[in-house]
Amino acid sequence: MTPRTEENIRKSFAAQAMMTTLGATLVSVAPGEVEIAAPILESSRQQHGFAHAGLTFAIGDSAAGYAALSTMPEDCEVLTAEMKINLLAPGGGDGLIARGRVIRPGRRLVVVQADVFALRDGAETHIALLTGTMVPVASGR
Repeated sequence: MTPRTEENIRKSFAAQAMMTTLGATLVSVAPGEVEIAAPILESSRQQHGFAHAGLTFAIGDSAAGYAALSTMPEDCEVLTAEMKINLLAPGGGDGLIARGRVIRPGRRLVVVQADVFALRDGAETHIALLTGTMVPVASGR
């Protein structure tokens, strides 16, 4: 991964209105791995007070997608073709952290995974596992 690729990922993340709305931050970018954190805001809780699955999915999908993008040439973007989520536990606590990684890079398909953890008093609870496929596309599409 080149420094320009990381810069492009950071610019792309900053341009995502959804991530801004959720209060999400891009914690780290490494080749094939990305970490995104988000607070559990009152506006992103479900009726029982836990993080809404939509928040969990959004940051997991983005972490996996940016992990895929970190393996692409600079003239490519990626789009999610499919993503499956297994919700393992309620998202209680103060925030969530999603760790996305590339399972298998490819020119036409990139298989990805993201693990999402709830943070409470410094402890992490694994609350979701996402697996999916990203499709590389030319920039500007």
